[in-house]
Amino acid sequence: MSNMPNCPKCNSEYTYEDGNFFVCPECAYEWTTEQTSENIEDAKVVKDSNGNILHDGDSVTIIKDLKVKGSSSTLKIGTKVKSIRLVDGDHNIDCKIDGFGAMKLKSEFVKKA
Repeated sequence: MSNMPNCPKCNSEYTYEDGNFFVCPECAYEWTTEQTSENIEDAKVVKDSNGNILHDGDSVTIIKDLKVKGSSSTLKIGTKVKSIRLVDGDHNIDCKIDGFGAMKLKSEFVKKA
């Protein structure tokens, strides 16, 4: 098996060659050997607890009971969250949850629905 380069966008090791292009099956990025890392957009890749790549507008499900800071309530396992927005920072998901309002979540506690 030949040594294929890792994806320059998401660093996946499962790339393959398609004609003159290299293709990443995880993030669908295509590049040639002539392209340099300066030409690649610096988009941060956010993955859920199962390793699936998340995008703005995705729906996710909470995989663990989460205590809400400053409140006595808890987000229960299986709560579905629609139309997420990815942001930079420690909590990288902004969303609105029915019954709770605006929340920030960590991607490690959700899975793509």
